[in-house]
Amino acid sequence: MTVIDRAGHGELAFEVQARFRAAVTEDVDACTGNRVREVDTDDSNRTNQQETRRLTMRTLISSAFVSLDGVVEAPGGEPGYRNSGWTFKDIEFVEAAYEIKGREQQEAAAMIMGRVSYEAFSPVWPDMAEFADYKEKPKYVVSATLTEGDLVDNWGKTTILRSLEEVAALKQTDGGPIIMHGSATLNRNLSDAGLIDRYHLLVFPVLLGAGKRLFSATDKDAQQLKLVEHEAYANGMQKNVFDVVR
Repeated sequence: MTVIDRAGHGELAFEVQARFRAAVTEDVDACTGNRVREVDTDDSNRTNQQETRRLTMRTLISSAFVSLDGVVEAPGGEPGYRNSGWTFKDIEFVEAAYEIKGREQQEAAAMIMGRVSYEAFSPVWPDMAEFADYKEKPKYVVSATLTEGDLVDNWGKTTILRSLEEVAALKQTDGGPIIMHGSATLNRNLSDAGLIDRYHLLVFPVLLGAGKRLFSATDKDAQQLKLVEHEAYANGMQKNVFDVVR
């Protein structure tokens, strides 16, 4: 079973408001990656249909290289950061640890990213064989300042989103999973807004101290995660796949 279709299968217990007196189950459509909760209530069919539409959404996946202390800045050698390139400096390469990256390309239906990551990826990823499966897939860039004239023309259709509300609306459309790479600021904002459904984390055995972090320091209620896939490697790396518990 793939990462995309293993999350959410089986019966899960949910608390629902007393007025619904409902049993809620969650499933994932293996073909589209849509998360669907089917609601069985005593209310009218119209209410049931509205509730089902509200709870149907595309899965938004955050994929990140992250240090043990939560830093995600400059993993691949990007300039301007003291510890740039920390994913390969002094860490033995273990090919099996990166197997999930190939699955992500095959299973994702679209990509989403912030402006800074778009400006870093778009000049190089379109011509890289390592990212060939992403080339023609739809891209969404969340930015208040990017313009149509800033977009490259050799990386598939790209749409600019101006707000988190537009991201939420995107999740309500038809289509498969949406994956996000890099985009530290966007990651934090989407997480705080409750719009991320799953995390694909490759955790590296290094402490970096300062640097952009994957998770925000916002004072908020605890968010529970469910570990659905895990593997540890001889070089100290760990693969952790978490579903966000709703």
